[in-house]
Amino acid sequence: MRHFRLNPLVRISVNRPLSSSSSSSSSSEMDEGFVKILLDIVFSKHQSWLTALSSPVISSRLQQRHVELLLLHISDQPRLTLRFFNFLGLHLRFPHSPLSFFILVHSLLRSGLHWPASSLLQSLVSRPTSPAEAFYSLSFSFHACAASSSSALDFLIQAYIQARNVLDALAILRLSMSAGMVPEVRTFSDLIIGLVKIRRFDRAVQVFDDMKMKTRVLPDVFIYTAVVKSFCEMNNLDRAWDLIFQMESREFGASSLTTYNVLIHGLCKNQRVMEALQVKNSLPEKGLLANEVTYCTMIIGLCKARELCMALELLKEMTGLGLVPTDAAISLVVDELRKDGKIQEAFDLVEMLGKMGIFTNLFSYNALINSLCKSQKFEEAESLFIAMRGKGLLPNDVTYTILIDSLCKRGKLENAHILFDKMKQEGLQVSLYPYSSLINGYCRAGNLITAETLLQETMNHGLVPNAFIYTSLISGYCREGNLKAALKLHCQMPGRGVAWNTHSFTALISGFCRANDMEEATTLFDEMVQGNVMPNEVTYNVMIEGYCMRGDTVRAFNLYDEMLAKGLVPDNYTYRPLISGLCRTGRTSEAMQLADDICNENKRLNNISCSALFYGFCREGRIAEAYLVWKQMVERGVQMDVVCYSVLIHGFLKHHEFFCSYMLLKEMVDGGVKPDHILYTNIIETYSRVGKLTEAMGFWNRMVCQGCAPNTVTYTVLIDGLCKAGFSWKAKLLCKEMLGNGIFPNYFTFGCFLDHLVSEGNMEEAVNLHVVMLREKLANTSTYNILLKGLCKEGMIQDATNLFVEMRNYNLLPDCISYSTLIYENNRKGNLEEAFKLWHEMLSGGIKPDTLAYNFMIYGCALKGEMQKAFALYDDMIRTSTKPNSATFCTLIHGTSVMAARGKSLPCSLGDNSCI
Repeated sequence: MRHFRLNPLVRISVNRPLSSSSSSSSSSEMDEGFVKILLDIVFSKHQSWLTALSSPVISSRLQQRHVELLLLHISDQPRLTLRFFNFLGLHLRFPHSPLSFFILVHSLLRSGLHWPASSLLQSLVSRPTSPAEAFYSLSFSFHACAASSSSALDFLIQAYIQARNVLDALAILRLSMSAGMVPEVRTFSDLIIGLVKIRRFDRAVQVFDDMKMKTRVLPDVFIYTAVVKSFCEMNNLDRAWDLIFQMESREFGASSLTTYNVLIHGLCKNQRVMEALQVKNSLPEKGLLANEVTYCTMIIGLCKARELCMALELLKEMTGLGLVPTDAAISLVVDELRKDGKIQEAFDLVEMLGKMGIFTNLFSYNALINSLCKSQKFEEAESLFIAMRGKGLLPNDVTYTILIDSLCKRGKLENAHILFDKMKQEGLQVSLYPYSSLINGYCRAGNLITAETLLQETMNHGLVPNAFIYTSLISGYCREGNLKAALKLHCQMPGRGVAWNTHSFTALISGFCRANDMEEATTLFDEMVQGNVMPNEVTYNVMIEGYCMRGDTVRAFNLYDEMLAKGLVPDNYTYRPLISGLCRTGRTSEAMQLADDICNENKRLNNISCSALFYGFCREGRIAEAYLVWKQMVERGVQMDVVCYSVLIHGFLKHHEFFCSYMLLKEMVDGGVKPDHILYTNIIETYSRVGKLTEAMGFWNRMVCQGCAPNTVTYTVLIDGLCKAGFSWKAKLLCKEMLGNGIFPNYFTFGCFLDHLVSEGNMEEAVNLHVVMLREKLANTSTYNILLKGLCKEGMIQDATNLFVEMRNYNLLPDCISYSTLIYENNRKGNLEEAFKLWHEMLSGGIKPDTLAYNFMIYGCALKGEMQKAFALYDDMIRTSTKPNSATFCTLIHGTSVMAARGKSLPCSLGDNSCI
């Protein structure tokens, strides 16, 4: 067996510092001895590595520092070193240190084994190793291995770039330059290009500037091209031009057409199309010829700049040189011709290009049909579809897919399905796209059965449904309130090979938020983040709105802060729920401060957010402040809509500021905003409720004159006002007019007449009307309650009891008001036993008594001198968190006083804390 002696340089380079010199010396000697044993094992021909290293004596002592020392010692044999390194990792699952990786990398690179070194570093960067730790290990190994080349640094940066961790690669570069280690030009080039790919243009420019100022590395053409693109994307075209001039002063400058194409693209993107055209025309002077990219970039830029004639000239020039335009360029030219109404010219262009054999005419027809559909020119698109056959062109699957998608988006699902069936009859290959459009359309229409059938058909045809299809179905089930089915589909996705994405998660989270199940919504949100599916602005918006609806503004603002920290941009869909949430919890002043902060950041609130703020002020009775905020928002450029006006007008009406509401309505009409039937109904109801029927009728006439048709609710509020004012004959005339206009009364309308008859004591007609309501299936719990109240008021307790029984026979469930009405009447007549029977029946039916119900029972007990039961009911009120009022205490005090006057003992109650 061979025996080895460790090199002193290895000991000095790798040993870690210990707590004292004596212990350090002792530890070093022990390590040397152990590493000698390991060397014997490595070179042994009589014992396998697995047997030797699995020995408890070896495995229990083996540490990372021992492997580092061993690798340094045998680094002159890179293949053996690599084999032993891999053996430890694969067979013994030994956790190699970053330093071990770099010692081996240096060994491999010295021998020209670049591929294994690259593979090794890719394994390292896939581990949870920070860039700082990786670099310090590299730096240490550089000196320990006496490396003379920076190849390991280049390979490390390349590994991070290949792993798409470009920002980590940038961190390594900065650390290396701080330590005086400079990579080669190719590494700089790959890093800058990588930064450009992830759109970190500022970082790319910074690397370029550091390279020029802090190193002697000369940029190559790829670096120049990437940095020119960065400046163009940053709208810094002056620096882009400076860089072009610098590049042209170098020898390779005149040969880089790609760089000039990038500059042309940047100029076109920044609306400097004529300048781009000059660059294109100057290319021959530089020894360059424009290619397809040059021409197509210019054609697209000219089309976007509305220079259609020049674009057509360039297209003609391009085809004359035998260059083939891209689909995007042709489609855009055809689309611009279509937008200008030059449909015939678009057809001619398509036919001309088809004759030249550049591409099929069918593609351009499809592009034109698609453009027409997107611009909602559906009749033209369908006419073109029919005309295709006349020109000898048969529609393909793309043509059908475009039209099916258009029909589905317009809700014409029957026509879309007919076209889909025709597509299959013609033997065309059916892709996932028409299925996707149909499923989405049926889900939006609420026809989830057909959508599920199509999903099954998709899988039967060997097609794999995509995330969009699942998202459509999940959204559909959430809209229907079937969250169980939506969650089931969500769980099925991974098993069917469909990855969850932001949209599918957001659709499901939104469903749970709307159902006020924030616990499940939060669980899904956390699951989303843990699964590396990044929430977007919409995800945060639905979560924020969900918490605000629940009143938990603290959690909502935490999410808002988290959203900002992640660089996501909030919008009015974010601001509105936050403002509404604050207003709903009585913190309107804070909502106003938030609105001011948003506006101070040069962001504009829209009318949706403003209406929420106005509602908050009006809800707190701060009408004057609401109007001041209104004026302020108008000055800030907010265009008020009918909702904003309605909220403020409603606020004025609620506080009987009739003149202010009228002036605001006038301002609204004068400003060109048309009041809707909801606003007029609110105005008419308010005036009717306070007895201003003349004014209410005036607004009614104004509403009709402005072409705003009254609906059932509008008729009902006016009928109610007339009935309450004693003008039942006018109410009946209005009801006849209502029927004559084809508008049918609902149970609220009948309830107005029923309430009027009951209040007048005309129970015979009231009962007759009730019979009519039953026949028309318009009776409900509320109308029964009105009749019950009337019968009890007239002392017809038996009739009321019979009606109560009838109510349940018609499958209408009594509520707390139904029971309270009968309980009160029985108590008033001294029938406490019947009252308690009704009370227990109400409780067993799961109906929670309110304060009034408790008061009626306490009143009945007090009348009968049953104060012990009265106080027991009071205790039950406290236990069930039902708040007593002054009537509760007055009844208890009065009953107790009567008992005291009779010389009876007083019960101790009020929560067992005091005695009345």
